[in-house]
Amino acid sequence: MKAFILDRYKKKSALRMGEAPEPALLDDDVLVEIHAAGLNMLDVKIRDGEFKPILAYRPPFILGHDLAGVVVKVGVRVKSFKPGDEVYARPRDGRVGTLAEYIAVNEADLALKPKNLSMAEAASIPLVGLTAWQVLSDRVKLRKGQKILIHAGSGGVGTFAIQLARHLGATVATTAGTSNLDLVKNLGADVVVDYKRQDFEKVLSGYDVVLNSLGSDTLEKSLAVLKPGGKLVSISGPPDPEFAREQGLNAILRLVLRLLSFKIRRKAKARRVTYSFLFMRANGSQLSQITALIEAGVIRPVVDRVFPFDETNEALAYIETGRAKGKVVVTLR
Repeated sequence: MKAFILDRYKKKSALRMGEAPEPALLDDDVLVEIHAAGLNMLDVKIRDGEFKPILAYRPPFILGHDLAGVVVKVGVRVKSFKPGDEVYARPRDGRVGTLAEYIAVNEADLALKPKNLSMAEAASIPLVGLTAWQVLSDRVKLRKGQKILIHAGSGGVGTFAIQLARHLGATVATTAGTSNLDLVKNLGADVVVDYKRQDFEKVLSGYDVVLNSLGSDTLEKSLAVLKPGGKLVSISGPPDPEFAREQGLNAILRLVLRLLSFKIRRKAKARRVTYSFLFMRANGSQLSQITALIEAGVIRPVVDRVFPFDETNEALAYIETGRAKGKVVVTLR
């Protein structure tokens, strides 16, 4: 099968399009013919080697974390899917590889594709949808009447998180560039801060939650927005000790992550708020709940550009510009 392969970690390097064997099917697996694959900054960061210490991928391997496609074959213990089903997923860590014609996915990571979405639209959802769900519904348990600041509202996670937060009944503020103000307002943001003209930490206060996907400068400034008891959750780091424990990292790496996050955790404690890092996990059950919201019209996908499969490297380069509104997708069929 055709696939885009990472031969070695290197910043801004091109993936190699080549031939790879069709994946073997375990008893709990579903073999999926991939029709579309969503791209993420996570793909770029893994390619660049930023996650080498905590994600044990050994080149060469196939990159890619989002898929939509059709079930071809199922393992002997699979009960929920059958050949011909249209599905989508974010495969679990250690078994990624959606930039290929086929992939074997554990049944627990898979969900039926929303009926009202195209394959390309569906492929844009899993990673960002699950990230937003696991932050807002699981980690902070966002509820009606609370206030949340979602940074980078026009990005992949931001466009989904704004819609989910509004559905949960929260008042939503977001940061965005001048050209994206109308987009985030139309998605449901109540307060929009143009980061090119305003300092968000000077105009926002009394918030219950901040979802950060940007750098350390924005992370620290976000503390000023929170009220005592508030929660700062970052999906862009630095990883914290709890994440190290969840990943089962060795003592040296646990110490390194503790030191990396010490400064922000100390500053958060001084302001009587909490800091935590979230690295999303594959979850087909949660994805099925997201499907229900999409089919009900509560959440809609935001797709910036769709590239043909053979232009995957060009699509990754476009993501790196930081100009994408929502998600970038490549199509195979």
